[in-house]
Amino acid sequence: MTQVEDGTAARAGEVPVSSEEELRALIGHPMEAALRKERPALHELDRLWLAQSRFCLLATAAADGTCDVSPKGDPEGFALVLDERTIAIPERNGNRRADSFRNILENPQVGTIFFIPGRGDTLRINGRARLVSDAPWFDRMAVRGKRPVLAVVVDVEQVFHHCSKAFLRSELWKPETWHPQDLPSRPVIAKALERPDDDLEFLEEYYGQAYERPENLYR
Repeated sequence: MTQVEDGTAARAGEVPVSSEEELRALIGHPMEAALRKERPALHELDRLWLAQSRFCLLATAAADGTCDVSPKGDPEGFALVLDERTIAIPERNGNRRADSFRNILENPQVGTIFFIPGRGDTLRINGRARLVSDAPWFDRMAVRGKRPVLAVVVDVEQVFHHCSKAFLRSELWKPETWHPQDLPSRPVIAKALERPDDDLEFLEEYYGQAYERPENLYR
């Protein structure tokens, strides 16, 4: 391996791209429509999308550049629109790693992508985030009587819809292309990588049907 200008390692035979000029020579320049679609506030169509979305990815980076992408999901409409320039994403009980939350405390810039099952296009919302432990609107994000433990409030800076080419190329929503049985099960992965001291039988029970019950998802 050899070092390139940014300090990362390049493998033998790799041709690094180290400038925007080189990048543009490869991919070209964006169409005017792609530039114009970016907006600083939510449109009514964005609100409608958020009202039906039940899953998003939250991207963050720490002060030193360390990155994280965390999945967030709940019943549709889980991301609450507070006004045209503010949304809130609830947090439930989880593994307590808090990678994205620790990043936000150091660097508030975040990126999100909101999905709708079966749709290839997505809604992207970027902005500055803060953590909130309670607010009057927490009651509106309660599920099965459980209020979120905290919320990520995003002050919107950039909004746009993204086309579906990645989903079309990957055929992500086509069930006939799905082969989940070709991979080791979640208990087997946990046994190999995370919990080697636990019996596989225990892990299979732990990650079994009880794991998916709503009363366990919203404890």
